[in-house]
Amino acid sequence: MSLFKNVIVFCLDPAWNQELAQAEEALSAQRFVPCGPSQEKSAGWVPPRGQEHGPLIESVQGQWLLEFMVEAKALPGSVVRRKVEERAAQIEAQTGRRPGRKEQKEMKEEVTHELLPMAFSRFMRATVWIDRTQRRLVINASNIARADEVVSSLAQQLPGFGVSALHTQLEPASAMSGWLHTQEPPAGFTIDRECELKATDESKAAVRYAKHALDIDEVRAHIEAGKRPTRLAMTWEDRVSFELTEGMQLRKLAFLEGTDKAADGGKPEDDFDADAAIATGELGQLLPALVEALGGEQLIAGGMPVDAARATGAQGAASAEAEGQPQAEEEAPF
Repeated sequence: MSLFKNVIVFCLDPAWNQELAQAEEALSAQRFVPCGPSQEKSAGWVPPRGQEHGPLIESVQGQWLLEFMVEAKALPGSVVRRKVEERAAQIEAQTGRRPGRKEQKEMKEEVTHELLPMAFSRFMRATVWIDRTQRRLVINASNIARADEVVSSLAQQLPGFGVSALHTQLEPASAMSGWLHTQEPPAGFTIDRECELKATDESKAAVRYAKHALDIDEVRAHIEAGKRPTRLAMTWEDRVSFELTEGMQLRKLAFLEGTDKAADGGKPEDDFDADAAIATGELGQLLPALVEALGGEQLIAGGMPVDAARATGAQGAASAEAEGQPQAEEEAPF
């Protein structure tokens, strides 16, 4: 099973350079501890191999692998609202006075505190890859908002740690438009059978193709009408398939037949090392090829990375807003 399914890539601050032992000690200050009975959420680092009390950083062929875990209590808002309404109605029946907004807020906090011990827990994990040689941070998360907590934790625990967003000379949406219109993908890549095209005007009209040939006049017509690709399925060198998004994210990663030879004949205890070697080895070649296909990396602010928490926090809020969802309403961070 692959360690990476949906990845977001950041550039590491060139000035950050910690040894493994130092980083391990620093992260141990935020080792994951399960939620208490009345605790709504807990987050921290766990051993990536799954071994109790194991190291928090595994080095496989010089690549660092970590795992971030979040436990969140699932407490349906409808249940809380119903309990608050029942209490408010009871107070009104007894006193003839309807509780005000401030009082109802306090009641909501009380109800939440009382119900949390009975709530079910959801556990979410995010695999993290730190490539110190190529100065890359790769997080297995479905969107930037959800990667924010991981990056913030690293920035808080590792002295001098910082990242910047990965920008390319060509916007992914513009590049994907060109590839679809001409049916000439960059060298080493092929266009697969899934994509989404979305209008940039107020209509936000969208067309989605699934398991469908994309070398057709209809797709070209949509692009000529002003629709831009928001995601496009591609394959690199017949080795890795993925969906590229307009936000430079790689989703639905799959390492294809022939890339798993490192795992042949291995022992079960070696599965983690084999998976890690395959994932980092293949992605380590795919990412530079993709950046080159998008015109190369674009350095901003003189090539200096921005503050980690500020960089991801702002983009996370923008991502949540773009989806029409308040950031605080996210049910699960991964």
